[in-house]
Amino acid sequence: MTRWVQISSGRGPAECCWVVARVAERLIEEAKEAALKVQFLESVPGPEPGTFKSVLLVIEGEGAPAIENRWTGTVQWIGTSPFRPHHKRRNWYVGIEPVSFPEIPPGSAQDIKVETMRSSGPGGQHVNKTETAVRATHIPTGLSAIAQEERSQHLNRNLALARLRVLVERENARIQGQAQKERWDVHNAIERGNPVRVFEGLEFRNSSSRTKCSVSQDR
Repeated sequence: MTRWVQISSGRGPAECCWVVARVAERLIEEAKEAALKVQFLESVPGPEPGTFKSVLLVIEGEGAPAIENRWTGTVQWIGTSPFRPHHKRRNWYVGIEPVSFPEIPPGSAQDIKVETMRSSGPGGQHVNKTETAVRATHIPTGLSAIAQEERSQHLNRNLALARLRVLVERENARIQGQAQKERWDVHNAIERGNPVRVFEGLEFRNSSSRTKCSVSQDR
């Protein structure tokens, strides 16, 4: 089973982007401990090194839905800003939402050209002799995406199509503005005061408090 999960800082500052990066690390760690395969599919860099405005992860395996359910919602971090140590705010929030990707990007299947090719880079004879890499091209825009990480052509096809969808949505956002509006709707839906996970300190340790927190006025 495959699940796509988006971790978003919403319209939060650099501190929230820092939390996105830490949450991604923890989620990936938990998925691997459950013998699940997880990939860092897409990210939008934040304002500081090592931070992200949003991260898109793909999780594969029988336990993927359970991981998704445990993390979906708001994550709260309690701590002093790593960038503004004198800032009074101590509560920072990010949102985690499932993302549903169809097998092809928006539009007609006839608009998508899928090609197989030999993978490049490390991999020895397998890479040189087997056409497992996939390039997906959106004909109307000329946008294309390549996936070659997997030894399975089928998995590479799915990854390439998912990546192409992201590119097409970005182009649609640039032209129409609608796709970006929908993503901001997700960002703005971050609920403060009822986190599914709470972490504390720069060590990003799990908080023992899982009770409903009071709504913070921090923005």
